[in-house]
Amino acid sequence: MSNERSSLGGIEVSPAAVASIVNNAVQQCYGVVGMANKNLVDGIAHLLSRDSRQGIEVSINGKDIVVDVYVIVEYGMRISAVANSVKNTVSFHVEQALGIPVQAVNVFVQGLRFSDED
Repeated sequence: MSNERSSLGGIEVSPAAVASIVNNAVQQCYGVVGMANKNLVDGIAHLLSRDSRQGIEVSINGKDIVVDVYVIVEYGMRISAVANSVKNTVSFHVEQALGIPVQAVNVFVQGLRFSDED
């Protein structure tokens, strides 16, 4: 957990709270059609828990925040542009919400999804 202490008390931010911020940021990114699981075990765990933080891993070491995001991209989109957009958007939203710089945002494109054309 991220800690901030002063003479008046302390503030702790859990990785789950950061993951919620990341989830909202990723949903705003153009070209991202969904979140993916890192592996099969995580997919089964998600089905059982109905956790809204699917495809997001947050590690906090002191003041260093590292975010791993696993996404599914719309077919036909430039993957590097979508990944850069996710990276910049996540970094901006987390830094705005917490006031702590993000050390790294790692974007893993787990698949492509074709849109249904009528």
